[in-house]
Amino acid sequence: MEPSPASPGTPDWLGPAAEASDQVEQAALPTGAVALLLGVSPTTVRSWERRYGIGPEHRHEGHHRRWGPRDIAVLEAMCHLTARGVAPAEAARAALAERDARQPATSLPSQPAGAPQETPERGASGGRALRVGSVRPECRGLARAAVRLDAAETVRILREAVASLGVIEAWTEVMMPALRAAGRKWAVDGEQYVEVEHLLSWHVSSVLREAAIASIVSGPGRPVLLAAGPGEQHTLPLEATAAALSQRALPFRMLGAAVPPRALVDAVHRLGPCAVMLWSQDHRTADQELARLVGAATWGARGSRTRALVVAAGPGWLRHGPPPGASSPRTLAAAVDLLERATHPPGPGTPGQIAANGAGASGG
Repeated sequence: MEPSPASPGTPDWLGPAAEASDQVEQAALPTGAVALLLGVSPTTVRSWERRYGIGPEHRHEGHHRRWGPRDIAVLEAMCHLTARGVAPAEAARAALAERDARQPATSLPSQPAGAPQETPERGASGGRALRVGSVRPECRGLARAAVRLDAAETVRILREAVASLGVIEAWTEVMMPALRAAGRKWAVDGEQYVEVEHLLSWHVSSVLREAAIASIVSGPGRPVLLAAGPGEQHTLPLEATAAALSQRALPFRMLGAAVPPRALVDAVHRLGPCAVMLWSQDHRTADQELARLVGAATWGARGSRTRALVVAAGPGWLRHGPPPGASSPRTLAAAVDLLERATHPPGPGTPGQIAANGAGASGG
């Protein structure tokens, strides 16, 4: 279930791109590592290269393709543009033009004889600015604050973005581009920028949790259950979902990272949720059998038993696709809309509580 080159929305669901960094040993990455870094499939990367000429600038005969920082920046720009509905061919032209307009990374501007040598611009922290591409001013300011390790400014920008834009747009347009830029720098530069990504991730998580608990809904309504699959440690997208649900005054329960199968199924039986979102960042944590168990769990009086809608979210599900009957939204906005519909079932006794768009779990 690999996304096509024009598939919108994949970047919205990515955790920090640095999650792939432990697989990166050199500044030039193979196609598979680049695909994991950006949250697309290797087939998509190869398709973009074949159709639109977006390939490594430097190639060596007889060797696998290796993508350098400038090449990866082009692919990231391509992801950013196609996610916003720009046609792939047009996005490719714009991404390549942006690369060509930049000074080559391997050289410095020429200097008159005897003139003092200039170095690339550095922030107050001594680290080069993060390349965030064409983004909102808030995102650019957030990236600069993170590079400076300016915690107060980072929190201010994040809080103002959530307050003025709402959680979904703040996540998509401000938080994620900055997180992905920090992760990419970490991946290609080794240990440098780890501190930037860690500081930024921690404050993003703090602000999202702050928004999530600001107006938690309690009452008799059936909640949405949010959990990461067994072994999955990355929860920022779940925290964004919780914050967005809270902004819409929708009930939820957050179980967080690496929930064991038995604990999750037990929670489903105890809570009777309207929906269960299972987050997987990596295909190794996309537990198909667990998703089936959750989808098969039923409760209620005989003759009117019900079950939860299963939402298999995150790039980890892309390799094999979600299990039968489960939904797999491609964006945070789509996921929250789906979960909101799940909290308002069309009527008693309807399996899965969601019939719209074929999203509901089947069976009784």
